[in-house]
Amino acid sequence: MHNLDLIFAMDGPLAETISSYRIRSQQIEMAKAIEDAINHNKKLVAEAGTGTGKTFAYLIPALLSGGKVIISTGTKTLQDQLYNRDLPAVRDALKVPATTAMLKGRANYVCHFHLDRAVNEGQFMSRDDARYVHKIKAFAEHTSTGDKSELSEVPENATIWPSVTSTRDNCMGQECSFYKECFVMEARKRALAADVVVVNHHLFFADVVLRDEGVSELLPSANTVIFDEAHQLPEVAGIFFGEDVSTSQLMELSRDSHAEFLTTAKDCLELPDKIAALEKSVRDFRLVFSNEGNRMPVQKALQINGFDLAFDTMLNNLNLLNQVLESQAPRDPALENCWKRGTALEAQLLQWKRAENANLVRWVEVFTQSVQLHATPLSIAEGFGKQLNAQPRAWIFTSATLAVKSDFSHYLNQMGLEEAETHFWNSPFDYTQQGLLYVPQDLPEPNSPGYTSSVASVILPVIKASKGRTFVLCTSLRAMRELHALLKDAFESEGIEFPLMMQGERSRSELLERFRMLGNAVLVGSQSFWEGVDVRGEALSCVIIDKLPFSPPDDPVLAARIDKMNQEGKNAFMEYQLPYSVITLKQGAGRLIRDEADRGVLMICDPRIITKHYGKRIWQSLPPFRRTRELAEVQDFFSE
Repeated sequence: MHNLDLIFAMDGPLAETISSYRIRSQQIEMAKAIEDAINHNKKLVAEAGTGTGKTFAYLIPALLSGGKVIISTGTKTLQDQLYNRDLPAVRDALKVPATTAMLKGRANYVCHFHLDRAVNEGQFMSRDDARYVHKIKAFAEHTSTGDKSELSEVPENATIWPSVTSTRDNCMGQECSFYKECFVMEARKRALAADVVVVNHHLFFADVVLRDEGVSELLPSANTVIFDEAHQLPEVAGIFFGEDVSTSQLMELSRDSHAEFLTTAKDCLELPDKIAALEKSVRDFRLVFSNEGNRMPVQKALQINGFDLAFDTMLNNLNLLNQVLESQAPRDPALENCWKRGTALEAQLLQWKRAENANLVRWVEVFTQSVQLHATPLSIAEGFGKQLNAQPRAWIFTSATLAVKSDFSHYLNQMGLEEAETHFWNSPFDYTQQGLLYVPQDLPEPNSPGYTSSVASVILPVIKASKGRTFVLCTSLRAMRELHALLKDAFESEGIEFPLMMQGERSRSELLERFRMLGNAVLVGSQSFWEGVDVRGEALSCVIIDKLPFSPPDDPVLAARIDKMNQEGKNAFMEYQLPYSVITLKQGAGRLIRDEADRGVLMICDPRIITKHYGKRIWQSLPPFRRTRELAEVQDFFSE
């Protein structure tokens, strides 16, 4: 047993090696609870407020445990930060000889086979891609990892990447001529040998369900699994415990089949005809739906004029292509791979249409170029429960936002964690001194017409008082665009000089970099700025939230879950919708105070936090800011 008090002490190894280290009682208590869970193979669900230092609280017992540990984070950015910064810092401080590895999904690694083919074919979507492919080729010859995040000269969203990386569908596996030097296989080998492996939630669940990304090989030997940002798990797990199929997979199959026609089957003249017919029918199926961004339950989709005919034509053309691919499969492993993929996609499309699994909600999502057919589980508790109880090991779930007023039942039920131990630690920050919660008076109900323009008029004086330095967080993209336009007009007509930015104008990291650098900017954002964003100091002194973040009532999965809960005699609003809203709101509010010296105002424009019976539950779940409804108090706070 290690004495954690000595490690966290002011004369201990952390204080000696980490310049910004300071003692926090919450951090030490959390580390002890995690150590206990690891030693006794417990399931632990732990919420720790912003500033507790969760990362060190789980890394220290994990590294000292001597067993194999998998740590899963919410995003690739956090994964990189944990692996490149926090893990080495703690390991060096403790002087433990633990080996570490990072494992990402296969789309993050250059694939020799597809790169080689892309270079030889020389068919690119743009001039940029033609330029980038040679940079990628040079990178692949010198890198030891093949991880595309190391090649900063090629943007992460460049259209060349899908052509030079593999997918689960088009990976050739052991049949591949480059199998021995495969970066994905190398990353897996390193992960299998390491003591601590850092993954992300998408990878973890993709693998647990699909047995594809290398985690399923890691899991049997792991003594401990730690999920950071664990509030994201229900949504991520739902994606992978479902059965989804997208028309873009059919287009990729066409692309790869065509490449094989050019390289190994030029004499099979039926092949290009069948490929062209499939591509046309996929495009026709997309045209059945009007606008992008649409999400609809299957019942609504089936009523759309031409849906059935377009779906059946697409399925039929896929079947005809599969027959030709089957006749060519013996010629080459890559052709055989195309045939196997084609038959698997045909089975998935049929299964989606037949809808034999009652636990899955079927729905349709429309994108600019593609249509995704989803089948999402009503509950992931059962699917995940099988993993939890497969063999004895410790499972740790931690985040700054899991509970509603320190009640975890919503999360435990969702995840199938009923027997888990729970712990709750408040933030060490002095919120009553550091922050003010402002709910303006006289705003209309959020669903009334003109609500957004009312919001614009009440937030303007607050933005002036805080001298810019503001995040405006919106619950929908539409509200975001509308508010941004209204603020832009107001800034122009009143001669306000603060730089005004909007999510989507540049990448998230570029916007944040600019926001920090300018020091007086206003950033209007939606979902991607509600969490995982860290702006310390005065550059962010005000967070404004347009309305309480309830899921849109037309969300097909939410609607089905609500129906199911109500049929079971539960109160879906109180047990499901409200907790979801509170957890999301806590994430947004958490952007404001990031360290002991930060000060700021959290403004929530939605009158329901005051007028509705459930409003109290919401604000009592937020940090204990001083509260006001008077603009003058906000102005005084900023002039102090």
